[in-house]
Amino acid sequence: MAHRAEHRRYVTRDPESVDDSACGVLHVDMDAFFASVELLRHPELAGRPMMVAGVGARGVVLSATYEARRSGIRSGMPTGRARMLCPGLEIVPPDHRRYREVSEQVMAIFGDVTPLVEPLSVDEAFLDVSGARRSAGRPVHIARRLRERIRNDLGLTATVGLAASKFMAKLASGLAKPDGLLVVPPADVRPLLDPLPVRALWGVGPRTATSLESLGFTTVGEIARTDRAALMRAIGPAIGAKLHDLANGLDDRSVSTEHVEASIGAETTFETDLGDRRRIDLTLLELAEKTARRARAAGMRGRTVAIKVRYADFTTLSRSITLPAPTDLSGTVHATALALLDRINLIGRKIRLVGVRLEGLVPAGEATEQLTLGEETEKPGWREAEGVLDRVSARFGSAAVRRASLLPQHEE
Repeated sequence: MAHRAEHRRYVTRDPESVDDSACGVLHVDMDAFFASVELLRHPELAGRPMMVAGVGARGVVLSATYEARRSGIRSGMPTGRARMLCPGLEIVPPDHRRYREVSEQVMAIFGDVTPLVEPLSVDEAFLDVSGARRSAGRPVHIARRLRERIRNDLGLTATVGLAASKFMAKLASGLAKPDGLLVVPPADVRPLLDPLPVRALWGVGPRTATSLESLGFTTVGEIARTDRAALMRAIGPAIGAKLHDLANGLDDRSVSTEHVEASIGAETTFETDLGDRRRIDLTLLELAEKTARRARAAGMRGRTVAIKVRYADFTTLSRSITLPAPTDLSGTVHATALALLDRINLIGRKIRLVGVRLEGLVPAGEATEQLTLGEETEKPGWREAEGVLDRVSARFGSAAVRRASLLPQHEE
């Protein structure tokens, strides 16, 4: 595609030749993180199409090597579909404990570079290195040493985008993947952005891209050159203002180092081991409401919904899935938890404990959603309704208002 050829000249140039004096923000993104960690334990799979995925009819792809991605395999794809796309594909079950351990090592390396680190997930983060120049040199040198240390110490590769803003740094790392380094000084922002498709803008998903194209916008440059007020009238004030700013490379968010909880959740242990699926589903609803309420109180939304199930013999299982957009809505958490429970064999088994968690937390005000023109991203009124419930619960207690399905059932 033309835009691909256009941006390649930026990706392939020598980063040393670029003026990085105004580029203080790094976006570091580990390459195929889960799959790369597994390759360290399974070197015989190197160079072969491989994915980390759940097994079974409802399994999904969590990570895939670039050899597998060339066959069209992507994260979130059903395992069965991935097998059809790539016969002979190697499948490795996930080991989340190991991924967390390696993630902690990666974040420790980031912390050695600068104290201004904002993790986005287990495998990516923003770093502000603007104050490290006197001791560590040019930002591009910091980025190169960071990548070298990750490679030498952990045996993994990372891609780095370096720019003056978070949006451009993240965009740069995406363009430079895999195992690349792209520096985008302010002078190159518009030349780089203009030919890119509208899908390149942060928060624009396929449906929004289709909507924008129907209005005549096919490239980022076309949005950037449109009168801001006219754009806001055409597609809505909030979305219009946001897209116009991003299309011009404007993003004034700073790297935030505030500590964010890894997850928010709730769980319960039954008084007696339970085999009644209806009661288990109702318990999940109660836990989903409690989890979502805690997330809203903390001003957070979660990218991933996870459940934990402990059988009567103390065997413990967990399942999780990453959503298209972060959420703090009880209904979304509950529906996802039910779908995850369907992946666990409950036939002839009794349950001792069940739990629900929101992971991959981001501040609610910074949650990146797939912006959709002319369509609600959530069911109308649900967020307002849950806000009212929060206020009532805070004043009168959590039992003051409950869903009808959670009220005690009486036999007639």
